[in-house]
Amino acid sequence: MEIDETLAGYSDLAFKSAIVVYALVLVLLLVQYASARTRQVAAREPALVGAGNDPALPGKIAAPPQRPLADRFGNMAFSVLVVAVALHLASIVLRGFATNRFPLGNMYEFVTMATAAAVLVGMVFLREQRYRSMWVFLLVPVLVLMFLGGTVLYADAAPVVPALRSFWLPIHVTIVSIGSGVFLVSGIASLLFLYRLRQPEGGETDNLLGAVARRLPDARTLDRIAYRTTIIGFPLFGAGVILGAIWAEAAWGRFWGWDPKETCSFIAWVLYAAYLHARATSGWRDTRAAWINIAGFVAMLFNLFIINLVISGLHSYAGLT
Repeated sequence: MEIDETLAGYSDLAFKSAIVVYALVLVLLLVQYASARTRQVAAREPALVGAGNDPALPGKIAAPPQRPLADRFGNMAFSVLVVAVALHLASIVLRGFATNRFPLGNMYEFVTMATAAAVLVGMVFLREQRYRSMWVFLLVPVLVLMFLGGTVLYADAAPVVPALRSFWLPIHVTIVSIGSGVFLVSGIASLLFLYRLRQPEGGETDNLLGAVARRLPDARTLDRIAYRTTIIGFPLFGAGVILGAIWAEAAWGRFWGWDPKETCSFIAWVLYAAYLHARATSGWRDTRAAWINIAGFVAMLFNLFIINLVISGLHSYAGLT
């Protein structure tokens, strides 16, 4: 199977460009975050803006208030974000055309797909202006993962090993990678939820920690985002594990063999099941449920990096999830 080096080069260029544009988005959001007015100032603003004539200049209509600087930078960031997502998706598509296969044959391609899924999920659940501050905390891990994918985990465009030349590759790995991206959003929301509980709305401290918390949604909203995204990611990831077992039976002659990858995936699935159960149980809808959700995300990261790079198993040859 021939590799189109030209398309592979364009794919790599699109990936690197996406990293640069995401970094620009992060800078714009940080400026927006730093220049955003506190809720107390925003609450007083209507009283400071005249609704009719300017009292200092009788008979002259007051000029309409300008859009706050924070809003302008936030709008710029989201416009640039669309460009970053387009480049990100283009890198995946071009990689597939370059290799004449589905672009999920190694860890680099998996991380590329998972981070793209995380950003797209963020664009769905965090599209409202009141959630924009959360993008700062979402783009940081996305950029870290993409940097690791483009350096430590990078693999040249090449055919996959014979064991992966199966129609199960695009089905199983796509579902798992998308589920992993959804869990990234959920994990960030739970971390911010725990942080917001220590800095409750209206009771923020007069320091940097309080200033950061003041821009975030309230704790209940953050908890709701974590729960809603996990509801989507849990069945996706569960379906990916089941389909992987079916593929294992076809490839290795058994559905389940407690391979390190299979075991860690099962642990992560159980943790997310425990989170959903705790979240729906009276008395557990506080920090305990959120910590379980975070533990599930840590298990996902352990599965991606430690299991693939350190522990030997049947999945080690490809770095697949």
